Amino acid sequence: MYIRGDHAGLVVGGRLDVRSAADARTVLHSAVDDGAGDLVLDLSELDSWDATGLGVIMGAHRRAGRCGRRLVLRDVPPQMQRLLVATRLHRILAIEGGIGVESLPRV
Repeated sequence: MYIRGDHAGLVVGGRLDVRSAADARTVLHSAVDDGAGDLVLDLSELDSWDATGLGVIMGAHRRAGRCGRRLVLRDVPPQMQRLLVATRLHRILAIEGGIGVESLPRV
């Protein structure tokens, strides 16, 4: 897993899972704490995430809200969109362009 960018926008790539969660949490929390306005997470290079990785995203979302910021997900891969819909988190998280629920393949 890698994260590059600054306090306004980050690109997350690789696997966001239990092995990378602590490092990702540290980087995301620093970005939230050090900036202002929307924090955009570009997920176009993300290969996969597990429940722990999703928990890291939700933690950053909550922290951003407490700091008066908004976490915005950009370019969410289709398999991750399905997970957000299945968990109904697409209703809570800000997703740039939204998720076309009806266009997602059924699982």
